[in-house]
Amino acid sequence: MAPHYLLLGFLVATCSVALASDPSSLQDFCVADPKSLVLVNGRACKDPKLAQANDFFFSGLHLAGNTSNPVGSQVTPVNVVQIPGLNTLGISLVRIDYAPLGINPPHTHPRATEILTVIEGTLEVGFVTSNPENRLITKKIQKGDVFVFPIGLIHFQRNVGNGNVVAIAALSSQNPGVITIANTVFGSNPAIPSDILAKSFQVDTKTVKMIQSKF
Repeated sequence: MAPHYLLLGFLVATCSVALASDPSSLQDFCVADPKSLVLVNGRACKDPKLAQANDFFFSGLHLAGNTSNPVGSQVTPVNVVQIPGLNTLGISLVRIDYAPLGINPPHTHPRATEILTVIEGTLEVGFVTSNPENRLITKKIQKGDVFVFPIGLIHFQRNVGNGNVVAIAALSSQNPGVITIANTVFGSNPAIPSDILAKSFQVDTKTVKMIQSKF
């Protein structure tokens, strides 16, 4: 009987990995209670009898983000922080504004796949596959086009037009998280030792310290 138990264990583990995502909701909704001191994987629910329309509402995606920053882009999030009613529903949204030549720098979402559509303008988008191939998959997309960034993979967008660009992206988590690679590597607190970064990037420590000073 042992082989049968091993097979069953393998199937359970495989299915668990294949279905990995935000936990499924066990009720109609679970509006996040910002006042709760209970620590759970997500947010504690408030009494559903106290739920109101505003718990499921956000206004503001019609407003352009301020792109006057070093990278020339601005992300306006709509996740469980902005809409408490998203709690346990496994989805969120962002608006991204790009100035001419603006970029959304290489980053990753540890808890979500992203699907992005261009509302106005033209973007160059891409992601890099995992080790050892590290293959860059990239494409130029325009108004009405859609592109997917798989969960956990480093990806980016760049405005390659002469005007502003607006994009909307949905993410498969109420709280997808974001790890901007440059900020994380060179702007950690406390800083990663410069000799480690120098060896990792095959540059001298002076160059590393110069980059770290930017963050």
